[in-house]
Amino acid sequence: MNNHPIIECVPNFSEGRDLSIIRQITDEIEKIDGVRLLDVDPGKATHRTVVTFVGHPKAVIEAAYQAIKKAAELIDMSKHSGEHPRMGATDVCPLIPISGISMEETAAYAHELGKRVGETLDIPIFMYESAATKPERQNLATIRAGEYEGMATKLKDPKWYPDYGTNTFNEKAGATVIGARDFLVAYNVNLNTTSVRRANSVAFDVRENGRIQTDAKGKNVLDAQGEPVRIPGTCKSVKAIGWYIEEYGIAQISMNLTNINDTPLHIAFDACCNSAQSRGLRVTGSELVGLVPKSVLIDAGKHFLRQQKRSVGISERELIHIAVRTLGLDELSPFDPSKKVIEYLMEDKAAHPLVQKTLTDFANETASESPAPGGGSISAYVGALGVSLGTMVANLSAHKVGWDDQIAYFSEKAEEGQKLKDTLIDLVDADTHAFNKIMDAIKMPKTTDEEKAARKAAMHAATIGAIEVPLQVMKVSLESMTMLKEMSIKGNPNSVSDAGVGALCARTAVEGAALNVRINCSGFDDKAYVADALAQAESMLQEARKQEQEILAVVEQVIG
Repeated sequence: MNNHPIIECVPNFSEGRDLSIIRQITDEIEKIDGVRLLDVDPGKATHRTVVTFVGHPKAVIEAAYQAIKKAAELIDMSKHSGEHPRMGATDVCPLIPISGISMEETAAYAHELGKRVGETLDIPIFMYESAATKPERQNLATIRAGEYEGMATKLKDPKWYPDYGTNTFNEKAGATVIGARDFLVAYNVNLNTTSVRRANSVAFDVRENGRIQTDAKGKNVLDAQGEPVRIPGTCKSVKAIGWYIEEYGIAQISMNLTNINDTPLHIAFDACCNSAQSRGLRVTGSELVGLVPKSVLIDAGKHFLRQQKRSVGISERELIHIAVRTLGLDELSPFDPSKKVIEYLMEDKAAHPLVQKTLTDFANETASESPAPGGGSISAYVGALGVSLGTMVANLSAHKVGWDDQIAYFSEKAEEGQKLKDTLIDLVDADTHAFNKIMDAIKMPKTTDEEKAARKAAMHAATIGAIEVPLQVMKVSLESMTMLKEMSIKGNPNSVSDAGVGALCARTAVEGAALNVRINCSGFDDKAYVADALAQAESMLQEARKQEQEILAVVEQVIG
């Protein structure tokens, strides 16, 4: 529900045979709070291990630094040999934006990591892809040309001075390439055939590189330079080939989607379906290899709903369900989003104890002798229920017979409602966390002057947090009333009472959160902050009362 920034890191280490060395490197990653190790894939022939971990950016670059440092200690490149091209103990270390962060921001983190490694570990660092400092350094293969054995000479060339660190060759650790790149999705589409030739025909139709053009006699058509002329495929940034999977008894189109912004998963799937149908074949399902960001499946779900002329303003779990069923991701084996979606693997359920409860358990917890959850959490939840009713009206209106020309409008409003609902759901637990921080500050020791100062600072920060959360509840709940008002006026008249109940809930959320703001401001010594917070709360409170009356007036008029 929340959208904290998450990045993935996929360092490649030049050790694929000694599992104790690999384990010592991955132990460094797992020591860092805020990251999760997802995969460790050693290769004996390549003498290389690909590690995948995800987390919040600061934690990820700390884990990457510690792993690079440990690899430099344990791996001696002067004794290394393997089938895969390589130039350093940590050969390449890309950062990949997953959610809540842009490529530009991810590239900035890559530079932060590169600078630290270069300056503290004496390893020459080259930046590549979206973090490249020069166009000629965007391509990894270009930087790595000459490999470890040629790096000492390469570093003496001014054109190949490293971006960070010195141009003195590190004989033991070699050199490292760090950068930021797009997420790569490995994706296979299943066909109702056993023919590799026919699967390849579909792959050639779809992949960016397409196929070589031939003449009537089947000979390759050449250009003026004598090179084969290629007919490009339909999907940019897609590599594909056909193969036969004996285990399943079917042929597949095996694809790498190297830039999901150029060609999202659902577009590649549709392209395969269209090509297969034109060749007398049929796509029966598909298979995701590895993990994907949540957005990949959410975007697919929305795409297929739009094809059906239905509202896309449903919950993310429903959107993912639509995507899984339409793509046939469960044809060959069960597909569990909780094990395939990166954000779900990263979820800390302990951080959201209240929203994980059943309605009955939540009510019982509220009714217990514990002071939390209290009015703040309840206000946020009531606000979530209110905007949920408005979202329901939008979705019902999108599906009303005879209103097909308004589907896009109501779908947009339902999407807006879902975002507001998710924000308020997050604030249910945020309010309790804010209260707990105050209690933690109260329990801090206060014997020495230093302890007293630390306790005072903690109390100050915790109190501001306890005020900011209900202010946010007020803001979001008030924002939801604009949508509720539109639904009362333009929505399905048979559901106008639901919009009215939603408005009552939203106003209650604003009123309840305002009480929390006032009680948490009481006695707080930051007078300027208190004055501003109370002024904000009063302004939103008056506006909510006004909006409620306007919405109820519309509801009464429609009901008659």
